[in-house]
Formats: sequence, structure tokens, C-alpha cells
Amino acid sequence: MHDFIHQLANALRGMWLYRRTGVIVAWLVALAGAGAVMFIPDRFEASARVYVDTQSILRPLMAGLTIQPDVEQQVAMLGRTLISRPTIEKVVESTDLGVPATTKAERDALVLRMMRNIQLRSTGRDNLYTISMRDESPQFALQVVDALMKAFIASKEGAYSADAKNARAFIEEQIRNYETKLSDAESRLKNFKLRHIDMQSQSGIDMAGRIAEVTSLVSQARLELREAESAREAARVQLDQARSVARSAAQSPTGGFATPDIDARLEPLKRNLDSLLQRYTERHPDVENTRRLIAELEQQKARQIEELKRQAQASGTSRSLIEANPTVIEMSRTLAAAEVQVAQLRARVSEYESRAARIREQAKVAPQVEAELAQLNRDYDVHRKNYEDLVARRETVALSDELQSDSRLTQFRMVDPPQVSRRPVAPNRVVLLPGVLLIALGAGLGATLLMSNLRPVFFDVASLRGSVDLPLLGVVTLVRNEAVRSREGSSILRAVMAVGALLVLFAIGMVVLSIHQSSL
Repeated sequence: MHDFIHQLANALRGMWLYRRTGVIVAWLVALAGAGAVMFIPDRFEASARVYVDTQSILRPLMAGLTIQPDVEQQVAMLGRTLISRPTIEKVVESTDLGVPATTKAERDALVLRMMRNIQLRSTGRDNLYTISMRDESPQFALQVVDALMKAFIASKEGAYSADAKNARAFIEEQIRNYETKLSDAESRLKNFKLRHIDMQSQSGIDMAGRIAEVTSLVSQARLELREAESAREAARVQLDQARSVARSAAQSPTGGFATPDIDARLEPLKRNLDSLLQRYTERHPDVENTRRLIAELEQQKARQIEELKRQAQASGTSRSLIEANPTVIEMSRTLAAAEVQVAQLRARVSEYESRAARIREQAKVAPQVEAELAQLNRDYDVHRKNYEDLVARRETVALSDELQSDSRLTQFRMVDPPQVSRRPVAPNRVVLLPGVLLIALGAGLGATLLMSNLRPVFFDVASLRGSVDLPLLGVVTLVRNEAVRSREGSSILRAVMAVGALLVLFAIGMVVLSIHQSSL
């Protein structure tokens, strides 16, 4: 630590020897810097503020039906594109800025000059945006800000429309592509179904289900056939029994012949006789008279039956009489119907069995067919879903474009029209001059340090012994007289006065500049 302090003290003493050089360098740098600051051209700022109004009742009402862009992000994107080179070039070409730019180099220089000086700032809230530009010409800055403000508002109207147009064109192209894919998929599916139409059912190709269905139909048809055959056998037995009864009736005294007229007269008389016997005796006249009538009718019935027998034997129709029996006729009809039903069921069983055999043969290739159909259906479903989604997206884009083109959704309101400041906003000479003073003082100190290093001086024995590797024989001491001390004091005073004069001069200049700026 002691060595460091010793070295620092020697360096300061060495710098003090060249104080005149430092003062001269400080004055030169200060005068050059002050002149440069004073000759910097004044720059004026033109600015305008715009308010983006996004509070519209249409936005929440159309939520879910349209695309709701982020207004802040959209305006930020417009700001980035506003200061881009193509936009600035359009402003230069479309606006008479009063600046000659005939050659390409001049136009490029003008564009770069504008891009460096234009700014778009946001307040961070309330959707307020400021467009500003600084330039040496206030009229030029005002014209540029006015043109940019118009371009900023116009870009809002066209930015989303351009995006929507590009999105719609892309979606339309994709829809046409998917229409072609969907048509091809439908054709492949149709041709596949036509090739395997015999393997399809209403619910599609399901071979296991069809086998189970046909097997169930065969079992049901066989059961119905057995039931019909049992019913037929029962009808045949009943027909044989009816014929036996009819044959027995034909061999009875009545021969199985019917006398309905006489029987209709006998039945009431017999009932009447029973009633009379309950009230009267056998010798009552009414009882005897009724018995007599019954006897006459029975004799008449016997004679009529004998006549019918003779006619039947003469014509040989005894078997026909048996077959003409109503019971035999009814049983014959039942048997015939049973025979027809058995024949139908046998045909049905045969058809179902042939179907079952055919389906079992088809079942051998059914897995491959089902896999191909599943693949075709999957491709078709994917294409159809994508197609329907693209159509829905196209409608969403169209509705969103119409909504964004409505000026009531997002309105740009100019809060402050383009205006230019009366006072120059740059350079701030009151701030620059102290900086120049500090640079000048630093340059003076640097010059003294440089000179002390270029022409070093040893102030004590220790420094000399540490710098040279030679034996030190002795030391000669300088004795300062009054004249030497007087000259040194005058030199110090002149240096201090020179530095003080520099400080006072800069202070006076700053005060004058402040008063001048306040008076503008």
C-alpha cells in the first residue's frame, strides 16, 4: 500500500511539471468542443397522436362466429411496418416533401434519414399511439408526420383485408384440392361396393353378423317345417277318423242320409210331448194326439230314407256320399293347406341352406374385403371432415373480413393533429456544454500524464535506485531561493487562473443559453 501511494505521488508530481501543457490542451479541446456544440444544427420535432377505439358491442356479439384479432398486436404490427423501407419509399414517392431527390442515391439517403428519425410510441394504456419525427427542417418533419399518420390509418383498413384475402385464397385452393380428393375417394368406395355388392347388407359388410343371421333363419325355418309336418300328420289322422265316422254313418239305418225338413218338425213335437207328460197322463187327448203326429212323421222319415238309399245304390255314389260329408270336406281342406305349407317351408329351408353355404364361402375372403372397406371409409371420412372444416373456415374468414371492414368495430381517432414544436428539441446545449468541459479537463489531465511518461523525472533517491541498476554515489540537493519560489508561485497562479477562467467561461455560456432557450 505504501509503494502504491509513493508511485501515485510521483506520478502526480510528474504531471504537475507539465501543467502548462495540460492547461493549453484543455483550452483547445474546450474551445473546439464548444464550437462543435454551437454549430450543431437545431432539430425540430413534429408529432401526432391517434387513439384506437376498440370498445364495440359487435365484438362480444360476434365472439365464436368470427376470428377476433388482438388489436394491440395488430397495431404493433402496423407500427413495425409503418417504419419499414417500402412504406417510407411510398411516402417519398406520393408526397411532395420539398427536398430534391432526383437520383437514386439521393432518394436512398432521404429514406435512410427518415427511417432514423421516425418513431412510433405507445403510452402502454388507453390505446394511445404517437408518431413523431425529428429533423432540421420543421416543415419537412411536419409533412412526413402528416403523411405517416394517413398511411397508419389507411394501413389498418387494408392490413386485415389483405390477410383475409390471402387466407381465403389459400382456403379456396385447399377446398378445390379436397373436392378432388373427396370425389376420388367416393369413386373408389362406389366401385368397391359394386364389386362386392353380394357381400353387403343394409348395415354394411359384417360377415360374422350375416352368418349368424342366416344360421338363425335356417334354424327357424327348420323348426317351422317340423311344426308344419306335425300339423300335417295331425290333419291326416283327423281326416281318417272323419272318414271312418262317415262310413259308419253310411252303414246305419239312416244310411247317413239327412232329412232336415222332417227333423225340423219332429223336434218341436217331441219337446211338446215331454211338456204334456209332465202335466197330464198317458190317456189325455193332447198326449195321444201328439204321439200320433210323431209316429206319422217317423214313418214318413223312414220312407224318405229308403227312397234315398235306393237312389244312391242305383247311381253307385256311396263313396261320394262319404266324401261329401261336411266334416270330411273340412278335414281335407285342412290337410291340403298343411301340405302346401310344408312344401313352402321346405323350399324356404333349402333357400336358406344355400344362402348359408354361399355366405360361408364368402367368409373366407371377408376379412380382406372388410379391411379394404375400412381403409376406404377411413380415407373418405378424413377427406370429408377436412372438406367440411375448410368450408366452415371459409365462411368464418368471410364473416371476419366483413366484420373487420366495418368501421364501427375499430375506429382510429386523431387526438392531436400533426404539429411541430416552435423550439428545437435537439441538441440540448445546456447539457452538452458540461460534457464538453469534462472532456476538456480530462484531455488536459491525459496530456500531462502522457508527457510525464514520455519525459519522466525522478524526484527521490528511491525512484532512481528502482529504475536504474547502477550504484548511486551521492545526492545533490537543490536549494530554492526567493526568486525561484516566486516564479513557481506565479506559474501555479497562472495555471489556476487559466482553469478557473475556463470554468467561468463555460458557466457564463450555459447561463446565456438557458436564457436564450427560455425566451424562445
